[in-house]
Formats: sequence, structure tokens, C-alpha cells
Amino acid sequence: MIEASDLEQALDALRAGGVIAYPTEAVWGLGCDPDDDRALTRLLRLKGREPAKGMILVAASIGQFAPWLEGLPMALHAPLVASWPGPTTWLVPDNGRAHRLVRGDHDRVALRVSDHPLVVSLCEAFGGPVVSTSANRAGEPPAISADQVLATFGADLDAVLDGPLGGLERPSTIRDLVTGRVLRS
Repeated sequence: MIEASDLEQALDALRAGGVIAYPTEAVWGLGCDPDDDRALTRLLRLKGREPAKGMILVAASIGQFAPWLEGLPMALHAPLVASWPGPTTWLVPDNGRAHRLVRGDHDRVALRVSDHPLVVSLCEAFGGPVVSTSANRAGEPPAISADQVLATFGADLDAVLDGPLGGLERPSTIRDLVTGRVLRS
């Protein structure tokens, strides 16, 4: 059960351009507002992640991705609807909505509708998707506990939304929506 005060602290941090940590389906994630240039830059710097790689957006429902899915042919909606919510991240053609640091050097944006209750609550309360990238420094294994997140990032985080992982052994599968190709299983 998520504490209302913890959720409010995370929301305040997101709205103020902060970086937060939270549990996802398999590992801990770092997140921020996907439209805040300063927050995105800070998150990438904390991780030591190359901006060219891009980042995943996670949402509470497919409806929260409506601006990112605008113009997508209806035939391409079926795989999304069939797999969400769940641990599949889809690389969707960018219609120009994705921030350049979210998209990276790609013409696609990575989107996932989570079924993790804490992530769903966070995105619903925030009113839209948040960035979801593994809580680790580049090249290191992702954190699987709040203690590991704090040991790695400590005071560099603006909020830690504590809770259990979602029970999966591996991070989400990543698939290309247009080709169907699996990039990570």
C-alpha cells in the first residue's frame, strides 16, 4: 500500500523538475517529467547515460499515450491493446511529440503501460506518463531494492517512492511496433 504522503512527495518532486526513484515490475526505476528538459538532462547525468540511447516512458493507461500515438495507423494499435498493461515496451514511430532526450537518436519512442500498482498510481496522480529508466549507473546492474538505490544515488534524488517490485525476473520485453522485431526479451 502506497502512503499518500510518499506519493505527494514524489509528485511534488516531478512537478518541480526533480528526479525520483520507484519500483517497477522487475527492477527499480528512475523517473522524471518527460517534457522537462532540465530534469531529463539531470537524470541522464546521474546515470551517466548517453543521450543518444533514449529512455522509456511508462503510463497508467493507453489513453495517457494518446498524444504520442496520434497519427498512428489504427492497424498498429492492436498489438498495443493486446499486450498492455504488462511488461512489453513498444518502440512506436515518433510523431514529433517525444522530447529529443526521451527519443534519443531514434525515430521511435519507447512506451509501456505498466500493471505495477505503484507505477499506475504514480502516473494517474501525475496525470500522464513519466520516464522509466533503470536505477543504476551506466554499465552497472540495476537496483532491486530501495537500499541499493539510496546507496547509488542517495541525496541526488528528490524522492524515493518505496514499495515492492512487481515480481518479474527481467525488465520488460522491447519490441518494434512496425517490424515486430524483439530487441530485448
